[in-house]
Amino acid sequence: MALFLSEKQVSELLTMSDALQVLEEAFRHAADGEVLQHPRRRLIMPRGIYHVMSAADLRTETFGIKLYTSFPPRTRFLFLLYSSQNGDLLAIIEADKLGQVRTGAASGIATKLLANHSEPLRVGVFGAGWQAETQIEAVCTACTTQQVRVYSRSPERRETFCKKINALLSLDISPAESPEEVVRNSNVIITATNSISPVLQGEWLSPGTHINAIGSNMLIRQELDVEAIRRADLIVVDSIEQARLEAGDLLPAFERGYFRWEQAVELAQIVSGQHPGRTHPDQITLFKSLGIALEDVAVATHIYKKALHQGIGEERSFWAALSP
Repeated sequence: MALFLSEKQVSELLTMSDALQVLEEAFRHAADGEVLQHPRRRLIMPRGIYHVMSAADLRTETFGIKLYTSFPPRTRFLFLLYSSQNGDLLAIIEADKLGQVRTGAASGIATKLLANHSEPLRVGVFGAGWQAETQIEAVCTACTTQQVRVYSRSPERRETFCKKINALLSLDISPAESPEEVVRNSNVIITATNSISPVLQGEWLSPGTHINAIGSNMLIRQELDVEAIRRADLIVVDSIEQARLEAGDLLPAFERGYFRWEQAVELAQIVSGQHPGRTHPDQITLFKSLGIALEDVAVATHIYKKALHQGIGEERSFWAALSP
């Protein structure tokens, strides 16, 4: 029997605080060599894209695969969670909310460990979409923040977005009039756009800034210009293997000789203490987030266990005729 969990049930079961905790544990497992992972692969068709990514956490004895389709105007996510004790299918989870929260949580962890906490955190955000929501929630849950400023190309959209987030999280949040204003007045920057050309110029960055760049997970997308990468003293990714395939923000700097893959550090190394992370208040740090399957496995495992405990979800039978 497998447990089916809908988007509504996932939203009821999953909190940002829980996601931060389980992801941090999962990254420790990765640092200890107890995680197996396959980077995302894409099947690109004339009318849309099929995406597949998988991972196993040997410590929790669970593994899984995330499948999702991008066929305009919508993207739909599904996660299959298995037991590595016997290969049983444990859960089928609608995974839009799951992915949104786990992506935010990874940035929250990175900000907690890499930002300059010697001064109040002033957060600047590019983008006013669904990913930006949980980016802000995660950073403000993981860290004490003083203010949040948001820029998107549509004045109406950024105004509406700020009102929505203020109602949800009770933050000092307001729209910014320009991209440069966001960067100049912030020491933590979040880029959560689908831009194919840079929205953040490296010349705007002040010493001590931390950046979470989450919008580009394809080589054709780029949110940060080459100067931003060149000025970064520490570049952290969730997976070097996956970053080589997908990090559109890093590719132009690599091609021009401003970045070498040997410079990149994985977030698991920072979480575990294998790498010191920020070593000076004036360093510019960058977390280039791609979104990896380990994050999905960790959060899905947590949701599954919580659902069992609370009696939430619908049990469905598969392969009953093949049972011994």
